[in-house]
Amino acid sequence: MPVHLPNQQQLINELNKALGWELRAQAMYAHYAAYVKGLEMLTLKAHFEEEATESFGHAAKVRDIIATLGGEAVTARDAAPIVHTEDYKKMLEEALLTEQSAAAQYKKILPMVESYPPFGHAIIHIMKDEMDAVVEVEALLGR
Repeated sequence: MPVHLPNQQQLINELNKALGWELRAQAMYAHYAAYVKGLEMLTLKAHFEEEATESFGHAAKVRDIIATLGGEAVTARDAAPIVHTEDYKKMLEEALLTEQSAAAQYKKILPMVESYPPFGHAIIHIMKDEMDAVVEVEALLGR
């Protein structure tokens, strides 16, 4: 049975934006894992693969929330282009932009789900993962 929250359609729209970012992140990280070369491959290939897996998990949680709300989850990734490169620094810059955008999207969603703890809890955990990823990528970039 669907849950009903204030501004439900707006919430579904915002959740679908977050889902689009997660679908994009899955594709981007899988792509970068395949194209990272040289010594950086020793650490970044596994890092990118882990991030793709994390994005898959986030997408599943967001999709479940949308379904519980009675909405229709998007199946297409966010339209922001995925930059093809073999330059690991450019890959990390693109990863940083993606993680910052996803974190900002979840920050927008959080106040919309605070009145329903199961959703609030899930969004807080995803947002924390995104913010942790921002810090991690900044560290990998030497910032």
